[in-house]
Amino acid sequence: MNTQIWIVDFGSQYTQLIARKTRELGYSSKIYTFDQAEKLIDEGHSPQSLVLSGGPQSIFEDDSDFSKFFRNEKLPILGICYGMQIISNFFNGTVEKGVLGEYGKTKVSMLNNSIIDSPEKFNVWMSHFDHVTKVPEKFEILIKSEHDLIAGINSIDRPIWGLQFHPEVEHTEFGKELLQRFFSDVAKMTPEWNENTMLEEATSIVKQSIGKYVLCAFSGGVDSLVAASIADKIIGDKLYCIFVDNGLLRPQDYNHIKVLQNETKLNIEIINAKDIFLNKLDGIDDPEEKRKIIGKTFIDVFENKVHELEDNNKIKFSYLLQGTLYPDVIESISPHKDGGKSVTIKSHHNVGGLPENLKLELLEPLRYFFKDEVRVIGEQIGLKYSWVHRHPFPGPGLGVRILGSVTELAIKCVGKSDQILFEELNNFHLYQSTWQAFTVFLPIKTVGVKGDGRAYEHVICLRLVNSVDGMTATWTDMPREFLDKVSSRITNEVEHITRVVYDITSKPPGTIEWE
Repeated sequence: MNTQIWIVDFGSQYTQLIARKTRELGYSSKIYTFDQAEKLIDEGHSPQSLVLSGGPQSIFEDDSDFSKFFRNEKLPILGICYGMQIISNFFNGTVEKGVLGEYGKTKVSMLNNSIIDSPEKFNVWMSHFDHVTKVPEKFEILIKSEHDLIAGINSIDRPIWGLQFHPEVEHTEFGKELLQRFFSDVAKMTPEWNENTMLEEATSIVKQSIGKYVLCAFSGGVDSLVAASIADKIIGDKLYCIFVDNGLLRPQDYNHIKVLQNETKLNIEIINAKDIFLNKLDGIDDPEEKRKIIGKTFIDVFENKVHELEDNNKIKFSYLLQGTLYPDVIESISPHKDGGKSVTIKSHHNVGGLPENLKLELLEPLRYFFKDEVRVIGEQIGLKYSWVHRHPFPGPGLGVRILGSVTELAIKCVGKSDQILFEELNNFHLYQSTWQAFTVFLPIKTVGVKGDGRAYEHVICLRLVNSVDGMTATWTDMPREFLDKVSSRITNEVEHITRVVYDITSKPPGTIEWE
């Protein structure tokens, strides 16, 4: 893919959202580290537009040479947050250490109302301490914050903009319009990123496996289903889909696999590994350790299955197909092999190295796509709407929805309560009103009343959030009647549960999953 926009990542947790927003506007984009972007420029490559992301560092502590980015006077450059400070500092403006930081929602004023069609004042999402106090020569101020700080600048004679706030996040009003104005009018770019180019990109990755046998780590979720369906169209019966029943599934998950076995051409084999996983997890209560145990056990089960299939069918597997997405990569490690600065939030089940003795290359056709893009691809290749719009379900399953040790009691409680939530979402026609919905088992007891007697039993938490790609999320405000019905059914139908609570935490500061 000949990428239109290069996004240079200086470590912001929002960098991925810049890529998603630019793609929504119809422009192909890719994230690079500072070192990678410099190397590409040295090799004679150039994007149609360059974006300098935000980041946690201070311009006063960064001695990097940014001159290569500004050498081409015709190259459109958009600096966001830290990126704006880089621009100002490079062109001899004044950046000062902040006395008053701006974090979260802040109102800004447009000094030039012809830039976009917006009110004179609107809300944006700020996250900075250092700030520009004097714009460089031949630059002008476009936007100011309610604290009278410079929030937006542009060059008079070059296609360069700087924005101190984050136009890529949902909290910023008119952020998408600002990005569109820059790319279409300042950078003068023509949109070319659409469902056809996305499918072509994913297909081109799978084509490297033509003629080889491929093993698919199949969960039945949107990501693995779309990845497997694309591969099936290209390599056919050389694709083997393996679904591991780790004992940490909800009833709906197992039933969904049965449906896919019957209604698709995919060759799906179910491995019953419940006892193996639960024995490994016995007594383990640390969430990161649980994830790692589940991930390692998953690989061990797979490795045994690889040898079995190869021995029985006299074949040799070359690739392991996974439905890894971009946010999966970002939240586990830096998305780049050199120079990445992103912060690890938690390890992800789809990310990490395979053991050397497995000797399979990873095949990840969706690695640089976001969830909403994968759904579009799924519909384009003819998968059912209900399949590609299923709520996400983590690879570690109920293991990370049970706080503390994973016990049979906890599995039953969270599994049954989750099934009730699922049923009532459908009964109330609310399933598509929330991006993800699940229950969490809390290892605490509270006093309650069941029948005429005192009860001292466990707590279930409901977690329902709205999101686009999982990078940020807000809690879903569900109707009181729905919540009342779910709570009533759980406390009446699920043994050992006395109390139901509702999580109203957004991301950030919380993550979507509790562990």
